[in-house]
Amino acid sequence: MATTSKARQREVFESMYSVIALLFILVACVEVLDAATVVDVYRLIQYDLAGVPFGSRLASLNHHAGSSLFSPGTDLSRTVLVLPVRELNITFIREFIGQRQPLGGLLLLLPRIFSSENRGSMGGADQNSGKELMRNILMELERLLIHANIPYPVYFAFEDDNIDSVLADVKKNDATGQPATATTGGYKLVVSAPEPKKLISPTMINIQGWLPGLKADGDSNQLPTIAIVASYDTFGAAPALSVGSDSNGSGVVALLEIARLFSILYSNPKTTGRYNLLFGLTSGGPYNYNGTHKWLQSFDQRLRESIDYAICLNSIGSWENELWIHVSKPPENAYIKQIFEGFSNVAEELGLKVGLKHKKINISNPRVAWEHEQFSRLRVTAATLSELSVAPELLESTGGLFESRHFVSEAAIIRSVKLVAESLARHIYSHHGKNIKIFADDSSLAINPSYITSWIDLLSRTPRVAPFLSKNDPFIMALKEELADFTVDVNLQHESLDGIFTFYDTTSARLNVYQVASVTFDLLLLLVLGSYLIILFSFLVITTRGLDDLISLFRRPPSRKAKTA
Repeated sequence: MATTSKARQREVFESMYSVIALLFILVACVEVLDAATVVDVYRLIQYDLAGVPFGSRLASLNHHAGSSLFSPGTDLSRTVLVLPVRELNITFIREFIGQRQPLGGLLLLLPRIFSSENRGSMGGADQNSGKELMRNILMELERLLIHANIPYPVYFAFEDDNIDSVLADVKKNDATGQPATATTGGYKLVVSAPEPKKLISPTMINIQGWLPGLKADGDSNQLPTIAIVASYDTFGAAPALSVGSDSNGSGVVALLEIARLFSILYSNPKTTGRYNLLFGLTSGGPYNYNGTHKWLQSFDQRLRESIDYAICLNSIGSWENELWIHVSKPPENAYIKQIFEGFSNVAEELGLKVGLKHKKINISNPRVAWEHEQFSRLRVTAATLSELSVAPELLESTGGLFESRHFVSEAAIIRSVKLVAESLARHIYSHHGKNIKIFADDSSLAINPSYITSWIDLLSRTPRVAPFLSKNDPFIMALKEELADFTVDVNLQHESLDGIFTFYDTTSARLNVYQVASVTFDLLLLLVLGSYLIILFSFLVITTRGLDDLISLFRRPPSRKAKTA
C-alpha cells in the first residue's frame, strides 16, 4: 500500500510539473508575439579628436519609447526619445544636449527622400522649398551632433509605415503627460549591440593612374605633368549614411569622365599631348587632406618639380552659373593668371562664370581648408575648383546626412567636366584664346551623360568614411578597375591615418520594437492564468486520484512524535 501511495504522489507531481512547463511556454509565446516591428538604424559616429571624446559613447538600447521631452524635471533616463527631424526644434535640442540632461537614448527619424533607396523625384516649387528647408535643418543638426560629447546612444532611422504607426501610438500615450514606463506600458526599443571598440590602425587608400604624354624626337627632357585630383572619402554624423553625393562624389565622377575623354585623345599618337596627365583619387579629405599629404610625400623630388599645376575637384554637382577657383598664391602670380584666364575664357564661351578666391596659407596652422593647399605647402602650383565660395570648417560639409542624391544635378557635373576638360585641352595643345570646342556634343569626344549618371548613382548609395573601408573594399577595387580602363600604371597606396583621430566601430544595427503591456495588465493576466492552472490541476487530481489525494497534498504531515506514539 505504501508503494501504491508513493506512485500516486509521483504521478500527481509529474502532472504538476507538466502544468508548470505549460505556464512557461505560454509566457514565452506572449513575449514573442509582442514584437511590433524591426527597423534598420544607423548609429551616430563615435570618435576622439586629440584625445577629446565626441559623438555618441554608447550603442545598446533597452528602454521605453517617448515622443516629447515633457516638463522640466521629468526623469527620462530610461526613455528613448523618438523625434522626426521634420518636427525638430534645433534650438531646444542644442540646449538639451548642452545641459547634458539624462536620457536613455535618442532615435531621429529622417525623411524618406534622404534614403539611398528612394529614387522618386521631388518636383514642384513647394516640394523643392521643403526639401531645401529639410537640408538646412539636417546641416544644423549634423554640425551640433558631431561636435558634442553625448553619453547615451543616438541612432538614425528612415520614416516608414511601420515606424510611423509606432510613433503615432507613442504620441497618443505621451498626450497624457506621463512618459512610458513598466507601470504604464507602451513600446520598448531594443538594440543589442556590443560595447564599441577602437578601430586599430585605420588606413587611407590613394589611387593613381597615368596618361603618359608624347615626347618630340630627340627630346630627352622630362615632360611636364598636369595633375587632376579628387578626394573620394566622406565624413558625417552617421558613417553608414555618409554617401556624399556632392561632397565629393561629384568630384570623383568628373575626374573619371575627364580620364575617359583624355584616354581617347591619348590613344592616338597624333593627338597625344606633350604633357603627362596624373589622375589621383585621394583619401583622408575630411581629415585635413591627410591622404593627399602622404601621397605627395611619396613622390620623388623630380616628379614634384615636373608638375606644371594641379586641379583639385571638390563639390561641383549642385551649382547653377558660377564656380570658384581657390588658390594659395597671389592672383598676380603668372601661373595663377594663366590658369584663371584659361578657365575664364572657356567659361565665357559656355555662358558660365568663374570667380577667383585667394587664401594665404598659415604654415603654423595644422588646419588645411582645401586640397590644393597640400600641393602649395610643397611649392607646387595648384588650385581647387568648387561651387563653395568659402571653405567649410573641419569635419563639416564633407558628405554627411544632407548630401543625398536629390541634391546633385547631372547637368551641373556635365558643365563642370566640360569646363575643366576644355581648359586643360587648350593648355595642353596650346589653343589659348581660340574658340575651339574639342569636346563638342556631336563629336566622338562628347561627354557621356549615362556614364556620369551611373557613377553618381553608385556613389550616392555607397558610404565612404575612410576608417571603415577595408583594404580590399569592393568600392576601392571598383575605382581602381575603372581608372585602369583609361590610364596606365594604376596602383594603390596604403597609408595610416594620423593618430590625432580615433574612431570606434558599430555604425549600424537592427532595432527591435516591442509592444509591452502595463504592470496592471500583467498582474491581471497572471491572476487569470494562475486561477486557471489551479482549477485545472485540481480537476486532474480529483478525476484521476480522488478528492482525498488532493486534500492530502495540502494536509500537514503528522509529526514524528505522533507516528512513534
